[in-house]
Amino acid sequence: MSLAQAVSLPRILVSTDASKALSKQAASTRKPRTSISTKKRAKVSPSRRTQNLNLEVSPHRAVSAVRLMRIQLGGAFADLLNEKGKGSGDNEMGYVERTLGFRTKDLDDRDLRLVTDIVGGTIRWRRYLDHLICSLCHEEKTFSSMEPLLLQILRIGFYEIVKLDMPAYAVVDENVRLAKVALRPGAGKLVNGILRKLVLLKENNSLPLPKLESNDRAQARALATIYSHPVWMVRRWTKYLGQEEAIKLMVWNNSDPSFSLRANSGKGVTRADLVMQLNLLKVPHELSLHLDEFIRIKTGLQNVIQAGLLKEGLCAVQDESAGLVVAVVDPQPGQSIVDCCAAPGGKTLYMASRLSGQGLVNAIDINKGRLRILNETAKLHQVNSVIRTIHADLRTFADNSTVKYDKVLLDAPCSGLGVLSKRADLRWNRRLEDMEELKILQDELLDAASLLVKPGGVLVYSTCSIDPEENEERVEAFLFRHPEFSIDPADGLVPSDFVTKDGFFFSDPVKHALDGAFAARLLMKY
Repeated sequence: MSLAQAVSLPRILVSTDASKALSKQAASTRKPRTSISTKKRAKVSPSRRTQNLNLEVSPHRAVSAVRLMRIQLGGAFADLLNEKGKGSGDNEMGYVERTLGFRTKDLDDRDLRLVTDIVGGTIRWRRYLDHLICSLCHEEKTFSSMEPLLLQILRIGFYEIVKLDMPAYAVVDENVRLAKVALRPGAGKLVNGILRKLVLLKENNSLPLPKLESNDRAQARALATIYSHPVWMVRRWTKYLGQEEAIKLMVWNNSDPSFSLRANSGKGVTRADLVMQLNLLKVPHELSLHLDEFIRIKTGLQNVIQAGLLKEGLCAVQDESAGLVVAVVDPQPGQSIVDCCAAPGGKTLYMASRLSGQGLVNAIDINKGRLRILNETAKLHQVNSVIRTIHADLRTFADNSTVKYDKVLLDAPCSGLGVLSKRADLRWNRRLEDMEELKILQDELLDAASLLVKPGGVLVYSTCSIDPEENEERVEAFLFRHPEFSIDPADGLVPSDFVTKDGFFFSDPVKHALDGAFAARLLMKY
């Protein structure tokens, strides 16, 4: 696919001033800021709530703006899997009141869906939206010095008009009202002027976009803006995948994520049981083609959460790629297994459910709080009898351990470049410098994990990254340091479509429509 085919939109080169302003605003979002609210506050009385209730402001836009503020300032993250589908529940409206000075009416189901869509989409498309906003400001300093709440309101308006194709008159009216009430009349005028410019440009199919015809560096910057990714990621993927595949990957990352549910066989729940529950909830679904316990859903996750299926331990949200990593481990009843960096515990729980009550999964993690949650979930899933949690740094634990295990899984800390569709905010929180630091840590953890494997045992190294420097290159370096290990091909453990020429497991987001993941099965010689 050529560049012209990839982006068949009018292209106008942005002025140098606009580019500088965009860089300044992007830099400002990385500066440490004080959180929106850190003080404990007394409960708001019903009368006070009524006094501060504003029925004119769009609830989903107010909540979206505040949630985006919290994500940008570090007080929250773009989590789509909250228990009630309302983020912090009643606290969410508390954040709205403390930030904006008023409450809105409670969110209905349609509002909830819109908040999820707008928050996730606005974060994904942030670079692209900021480029458009900057291009439509009169002066570069208008954008670079814009206050955070005003910028979030504009981002929401731009996303609704450009990406959701909402009625322009409603978007302009509602966001102008929010800016006036939450900030001041002048802010409403600014929002009105900029959004109306946007509407006119969109109607004329003349949105300002950077030109692609230039050298490689300039093309990477242009593609980073058009597809809203950091420039370093675009350069890296173009290097390893080629430009056409890099574009496909970015399109995938910007698409609405799908989720998979795993029926909890540890509690005796079959996939047929889960299908029956989803039918009762009228949640559209497809059976996994790769794993017997898994079901894919594109919409309706909040219905599943609100119905209590997760809370009752009937199922878990887990991507099929994670399930396929467990298939590479191939846990068998009676085996002793170590999950080296276990929290939050999805793979630990799935491995435990496959032991049929015989054997033990030792879940090691450095985070005590997350291990406590894992323990509670193991009880809920009725697999706690075959799980033991160990609070330790793997490197220290391995040095001091005299016990050897049948199978050791190291699901290593990584860049997460395979899960950018689900983790909307992750692309903006990763830096190129992180890659070198992660590779050092991955090597250290691999060396430590290898000490726990018994002769004839298996070490599985896995990541949720698609980057060869975190995957194949780490395995190659490890085998050079540890000739007592050899590659045990994943053939027969996962579908052949997922097995690379070197015998590794690899799920490609574009090819397989799953999260990107990698696993190498390494056999220790006798």
